[in-house]
Amino acid sequence: MNPRLLIDLKKLTHNANHLANLCNERGISVTAVTKVFCAEPPMVQALAVLPIAYMADSRLENIASYPKDMSQKTILLRLPAPSQADEVVRICDISLNSEMLTLQKLAEAANKRGIVHGVIIMIDLGDLREGIFHNATEKINATVEYVLSQKSLELKGFGTNLTCYGAVLPTVKNLTMLTKLCYNISKEYNLEIPIISGGNSSSLYMLEKGEIPQGISNLRLGEAIVCGKETAYGDPYPSLELDVVVLEAEIIEIADKPSHPEGEININAFGEKMAFEDKGIRKRAILAVGRQDTDYEGLTPLNDDVEIVGASSDHLIVDITDAAPLAVGDRLRFSLSYGAILAGFTSKYVDKEYKY
Repeated sequence: MNPRLLIDLKKLTHNANHLANLCNERGISVTAVTKVFCAEPPMVQALAVLPIAYMADSRLENIASYPKDMSQKTILLRLPAPSQADEVVRICDISLNSEMLTLQKLAEAANKRGIVHGVIIMIDLGDLREGIFHNATEKINATVEYVLSQKSLELKGFGTNLTCYGAVLPTVKNLTMLTKLCYNISKEYNLEIPIISGGNSSSLYMLEKGEIPQGISNLRLGEAIVCGKETAYGDPYPSLELDVVVLEAEIIEIADKPSHPEGEININAFGEKMAFEDKGIRKRAILAVGRQDTDYEGLTPLNDDVEIVGASSDHLIVDITDAAPLAVGDRLRFSLSYGAILAGFTSKYVDKEYKY
């Protein structure tokens, strides 16, 4: 039997609904991010009935699979490629942008289709991923002016991304930079800015403390919904459910073996230089799941006294010496990190089972 992800839809909807209500009470709309679970239809459908304003993904294929009758507007999270402009305006209501060439292609594509495409201009507050750098005032203004000049484009707002690349925390200081920038633009161009998106699940710790600056009107939440954690410090978020998604895999071998390999050691199949601690003879189990299925370093055994030793492409090796008796054919369960969930849903070799 293939490894499988066990998805608890009640926990998923509890987390999403709780966060949506918490944000909405503070005048902040929620964008539910579906990329970590590859926009699996049962999960998207469960979210679509909640008080969530937008649904977002980084892959056009995922957004194209959304239910056609859902009320939420759709957002492309990854900056559009110029070559995909026609697909972007056909599939998405809004996209995040920072490049003039791409905006020109989007304007042309939307004009040909006789539609208006929404634009959120991304501002880099120092995390050094996507966005126009915050002090590049001329470039920001030129981008705003171009979007406003195009009948086929509509300026929906501004956004920023934090923690994902440079691990820069959202703070009162940097989010206030964003709100001040938006305030100045709204005054200079005499326009309303409906969306000021102040980051992702890493901004939730500020929400809990009541520190999100006035003016931030949207958060893009994915990991908090699926993992029950804020991502600035990786802590469980109050009142959220953990282990929305659990991995289950079958034991295919059990044997007493040395804990240190015999022979000359160099690099493994992944080019990693290996080092081993000699703990003597240990009872080891091999499970039918490996690196091609998930990020094994993001797994935590739910069985007491089971310890992950390592993994190859197809096998997960665990130490079960101190665990309750196990047999070949038994299945072990693991909680997963965000990266392990992402890899598990992406792998075609991992089955999904839903608990309604």
